[in-house]
Amino acid sequence: MSRRATLTVAACIAAGASLLAVPAHAAESTTTTTARASSDVSVTASDRVKCTSLSNGQLCISLNTSPSRIEIIYTKKAGTATIKANLGYRSSSTTYGPLKTISGGERAVSTWNMSYPCGKNYVGLIKVQGQGTFETPAAVPPCG
Repeated sequence: MSRRATLTVAACIAAGASLLAVPAHAAESTTTTTARASSDVSVTASDRVKCTSLSNGQLCISLNTSPSRIEIIYTKKAGTATIKANLGYRSSSTTYGPLKTISGGERAVSTWNMSYPCGKNYVGLIKVQGQGTFETPAAVPPCG
């Protein structure tokens, strides 16, 4: 595994320990997100990686640079049942990758190589067949 991927996973594990998972539809109706201008608050590396703990695993979004890309990472830490899920992200619209079959102890990753505008919120998604859609907190790429 590359050093960058190892650091991303480590950041996801560290950040995810204190976060609560909520279904995407609940989060949309109960939280408000506001875009932060670069002059308001400086965006740090921790703003580009956000994770959330789910009942059987952890979901992370990582906004990477060099090259610019969005990675959605799901690690199934518990449970013996295999799941089928699409990993994706939401910004102004929602995009999903192909359906993946994930067993206990496995990690699934979907990557989009693309440029993304700074200061805009990006939310990582996992749409699990028969269970619904779950999301990460919003990640924000830096400006400048």
